[in-house]
Amino acid sequence: MKIAVLDIGGTSIKSGEFTDGRLCNIREADTNAQKGGAWVMERAVEILEEYQGFDRIGISTAGQVDSSKGCIRYANSNIPGYTGMEVKRMMEERFHVPTAVENDVNAAALGEANFGAGREFQDFLCLTYGTGVGGAIVIDRKIYRGSSFSAGEFGGIVIHPRDRDASKDIFSGCYERYASTTALVQNAMRLDESLCNGRKIFEHRTEAKVAGIIDAWIEEIVLGLVSLTHIFNPSCIILGGGVMKQKYILDKICNILYNNVMESYRDVNIRQAQLGNTAGLLGAVQIALDLKGD
Repeated sequence: MKIAVLDIGGTSIKSGEFTDGRLCNIREADTNAQKGGAWVMERAVEILEEYQGFDRIGISTAGQVDSSKGCIRYANSNIPGYTGMEVKRMMEERFHVPTAVENDVNAAALGEANFGAGREFQDFLCLTYGTGVGGAIVIDRKIYRGSSFSAGEFGGIVIHPRDRDASKDIFSGCYERYASTTALVQNAMRLDESLCNGRKIFEHRTEAKVAGIIDAWIEEIVLGLVSLTHIFNPSCIILGGGVMKQKYILDKICNILYNNVMESYRDVNIRQAQLGNTAGLLGAVQIALDLKGD
């Protein structure tokens, strides 16, 4: 069986094909998301047309996804007009093969569950730190989606209630505003405008003021993880996002977290995501493999 896969993000659309147990022919193209959802779908079709002879399609995508219908329940302004897009129907009508669609963070978690850091665990949490904070809940190696396919919005945990004003910003006072890579960069740029991404920040980690900004940010990350550890009692928490490749972050998180949870919760494994940019594609492979009708 050959599976064509897409990972649709606000910046780029990654693609590939999975055959003989291997992901290959991986490509990447600009999304040009500002042109809107209809444009993004046209571009996705064009990309899939570059692959030949596939039997199924798996799609990981930004936005809240009704995975049973394969449509976008909600997407923010990063992709205008994407809300309501019937992705599954459009692809099946065009290519005449079964298609599965899933939210990108959920797909990344399924990728890690089946091909990466989560392979030895039946249940785990997965968080990604980037523009925001994304989350996924894996139970018995399946995604727990909640009543409206939106479970795992860990970025919405309130960690600073005194900063909260939902009338102006629904995420005010919430985890995402303090623990995302965006938050780290914003704080670093107040010190030095040249520290405009995670890589540049960590190049200056030995400087006392930069180190202080990084350590304060890591403490914000741990605040959310303490709550999640006590609520879910997970065997494993997998942390993803480009900045999480820094070993210093993982070591520091473990040192702080284990001192801030009850002793009976300290056996939680904190793992770095293994699949990098291919996590969403491999998750898309898995949802396509799970389609009924094998």
